[in-house]
Amino acid sequence: MIASAPTGERQALRLHVAGVVQGVGFRPFVHRLAHRHGLGGWVRNASGDVEIEIEGTARAVERFVRQLEQDAPPLARVAQVDTRPCRPAGHAAFSIRPSADRPEARAAATPDAAICRACERELFDPTDRRHRYPFITCSDCGPRFSLIESLPYDRERTTMRRFAPCGDCLREYRRLGDRRYHCETTSCPACGPRLWFVGPQGNVAEPSAALAAAAALLQAGGVLALRGLGGFHLAVDATSEPAVSRLRTRKRRERKPLAVMVRTLAEAGALARLTPGARRLLASPERPIVLVRSRPGSPLARAVAPGLSTRGLVLAYTPLHHLLLDLAGCPLVMTSGNASDEPIAAGNEEALDRLGQVADGFLLHDREIVAPTDDSVVRLAGTAPVILRRARGYAPRAIGLPLATERPLLAVGAQLKSTFTLAHGRSAFVSQHIGDLENFETFERYQQMLAHHRALLRVEPELVVGDLHPGYRSTGLAGELGLTQLAPVQHHHAHIAAVMAEHGVTEPVIGVAYDGTGYGADGHIWGGEILACDLTGFRRLAHLRYAPLPGGDAAARAPWRTVLGLLALEPHGAASFQAAFEGVAAGERAMVERQLAAGFNTPLASSMGRLFDAAAAVLGVRR
Repeated sequence: MIASAPTGERQALRLHVAGVVQGVGFRPFVHRLAHRHGLGGWVRNASGDVEIEIEGTARAVERFVRQLEQDAPPLARVAQVDTRPCRPAGHAAFSIRPSADRPEARAAATPDAAICRACERELFDPTDRRHRYPFITCSDCGPRFSLIESLPYDRERTTMRRFAPCGDCLREYRRLGDRRYHCETTSCPACGPRLWFVGPQGNVAEPSAALAAAAALLQAGGVLALRGLGGFHLAVDATSEPAVSRLRTRKRRERKPLAVMVRTLAEAGALARLTPGARRLLASPERPIVLVRSRPGSPLARAVAPGLSTRGLVLAYTPLHHLLLDLAGCPLVMTSGNASDEPIAAGNEEALDRLGQVADGFLLHDREIVAPTDDSVVRLAGTAPVILRRARGYAPRAIGLPLATERPLLAVGAQLKSTFTLAHGRSAFVSQHIGDLENFETFERYQQMLAHHRALLRVEPELVVGDLHPGYRSTGLAGELGLTQLAPVQHHHAHIAAVMAEHGVTEPVIGVAYDGTGYGADGHIWGGEILACDLTGFRRLAHLRYAPLPGGDAAARAPWRTVLGLLALEPHGAASFQAAFEGVAAGERAMVERQLAAGFNTPLASSMGRLFDAAAAVLGVRR
């Protein structure tokens, strides 16, 4: 609340604004708001927050404070505004001051955002000086988290610092009413990042010719590796069965569905049945991959998502994607730029080395990527979005916790589909999806991103929370970090507690965890559990019957092994289960049967996931 004062009397306030308020055009917005109300003062970035001093009439100050939250820029997330009166300093005008850095203050970084409509219009406007410029951006859109090296957010602390703005860009940067006023990522063909193409016939240096060469490669059925916002994509014509199959073979991705990118909602609607909720998600600033129901007669190749009735669609979210789709003239498979189980490639040399046997050509640029980030994946449960993979567009935005942590902590995650979380107070900063830590390169990426997040967000953990499983690589990090206080958490209790925290539930619940595998408190493998629990502990009420898993993790890759484990409990069902063993060598089956008889490497598991695997094998769905 603002203390009442005569409406004509001059009043001054200091404001501290916390939340996602850097890299979202917040300072220019504050300047314009102050100018509109005739207020003097200043605004500046301070670590991860924004500080403001304003003075003017009491009525103008009151309107300013009210509209500060109501009319904030679309990418901003105002978490808190603290105000206190101060002595008027006689500010006749309003200015944006240089940023202040307070090393002790916690910071918040802004996620990357999809190209806005205004920039998209300029991109295809022949009269605009940024016509068909692949790196067009403004205060409301473009790269943020992927290129921020440190906070507070200014150009010199991003990978854009190597591109000195030209005179035209500087004039826009300094013009109060301009959409690029104090936009730290602003650039143009005269000064910004450059694009080039590397193909079998050599390099193409001119940007428009490079784009044309990349589009021609796609139209000829080739595999293109292109450097995007948070790393590389592998792209092919999504309507070409041979092209999609070729990509699958080279990427070693036999069956998992592939995402498809289009330019517009109308194009997406021609491929799938879109609910209003799906349309909103597809067109949101986060632009995730959205799982939607396929439309009969869709021109997409069957190999895009074999055997599935759903498709993963994503709208173009960078100007480069828009231009490539425009020239290619077809939907494009747009999948992570990596071989199976490896982390996404981010650097040019890294991609040329790691993807050289996968791609026929490379579309490259020289804007460096600090935080490699995959595309996010979302589906709708009714009308509610459920994030299946939290990455670009969402990370590293803070998630509110129902209770405050007593000390800063690090949660290191599990072994597969790994992420980590830094928590401080009532904020949890969940990293982007990183991948399976069984892969050495992925584990290296995990360590690099953890170090980056700790420095960027200024959260120094005093406690590590890890999975109960003693063999997980993530859990082993505690000692390497010099943090001896490790709090082990049972895998499925963690799942249920995460759902509780997401929905703000703090009272005891009965939770159902149906999963693949997780190390249990009794030393067996759990995965089909009903737990009575709260946020700190649990009691196991019920579970699926234990069955042996011959080979342990090998049973997840060869479900017929799980079927043999179940037959060890119920031998009379053997005749009904024979379909699961089609194509299995008799000698290999006999070896696993001997393994079961001897009880060698056959951990007991209550896993619902393995039960589903076994059912799929018996029914001939997937072996």
